[in-house]
Amino acid sequence: MIRPVFARLNHSPLSLRGRVRACPVLDTWVGAFPIILASALLMLLTLAVACGADPTATPVPSQPAAMPPAATEAPAPAATAKPQPVATQVIEGHQPTAPVASATSTPAAQAAATGAAAPQPTGAPGESASDSTATEAAAEPLDLNVIMATTVLEVGEQRVAFLLTTPTGLVKGDTEVSITPVYLPDSAVGESIVTRFHQWPYGVRGAFAANVDFDRPGQWRLDITAEGPDGGHAMQEIEILEDSSVPFIGTVGPLSENKTLGSAGAIELVTTDYSPDLSLYEVTIREAVESPLPAVVVFASPAFCTTATCGPQVDAVSELRETYVGQAHFIHVEIYDNPDEIQGDLDRAEIAPTVDEWGLTSIPHWFNESWTFVLDADGRIQDRFEGFATVVELEEALQATLN
Repeated sequence: MIRPVFARLNHSPLSLRGRVRACPVLDTWVGAFPIILASALLMLLTLAVACGADPTATPVPSQPAAMPPAATEAPAPAATAKPQPVATQVIEGHQPTAPVASATSTPAAQAAATGAAAPQPTGAPGESASDSTATEAAAEPLDLNVIMATTVLEVGEQRVAFLLTTPTGLVKGDTEVSITPVYLPDSAVGESIVTRFHQWPYGVRGAFAANVDFDRPGQWRLDITAEGPDGGHAMQEIEILEDSSVPFIGTVGPLSENKTLGSAGAIELVTTDYSPDLSLYEVTIREAVESPLPAVVVFASPAFCTTATCGPQVDAVSELRETYVGQAHFIHVEIYDNPDEIQGDLDRAEIAPTVDEWGLTSIPHWFNESWTFVLDADGRIQDRFEGFATVVELEEALQATLN
């Protein structure tokens, strides 16, 4: 089509073609114009095919993008996954047990953040109520973390204490918490037990506790359900020992000749407590067991405890003593045998022989945290408390021996 046009224009001596020929530069460009135009069309066709467009299709006018509807309320921010300490959490000087799933990475936590209801799985047909409860706890998302305060557990009934945390902090006493023990090898489910919350000193922390009966050694799991402002679920695997190095409930502990004020001669040789109750250093454990009275024995180092609970634990025993003067013996056994020589440097410290005799130094990862034992009038252990125990807990155990 292009060449005939130029041919017609060429008939006139004053034609455009004649004028072009008079200028060599223009003549060269005009001669190459058909080739350039054809190359451009070929390039456009190639690009259209490469992009998947139909070169024969009729172009459709573009539509303006739809405007988003006006926001009436800012959406709730999505929960940000906050890493939960798993292998680094330590309570009462012990290493943590089995890790628990991160709280904010679960559907339940995301539902809580967005206001949606979390899914509620149900038990399989034919399951008992206990089986269904344990199945639901195992199937539902985990949105609580567990920090075990009791790490030495063995066959028999004993106190189990733990702390619960959420991504925003510790769970406290306005939340009802129940635990269901599950024996893992055959998935045997025990009865659900409602725990009690015990506030620790200074109102900062507190633990949930309940007596749980483990009828066989091995791997167990605690299915934990919390109802209330900080409600949620958690599972914690624990190991139940056939027996441990620490004297168990119902046995008579070692008849130790621990230091007393009378045998040592000076209080600074007996305890690291800066404001000691001298009545806690009057008799030995042997003398207490051989007497007709029950006894409360606390092992602790008030000045060198790795947590803030050892001093308050000794204070709790002292407070209990004031209520039961003449009805029981109350004894503090210092963890270190040479408190006057330590001078703030635990490299100089020597463990007291009584602490070794009662098996505390054989506990894995134990450093110097407190243990408290309540003995009946025959010297048998009525109850034992790993870590901090409140005055209420100690008094209930002592009352059981007096009654």
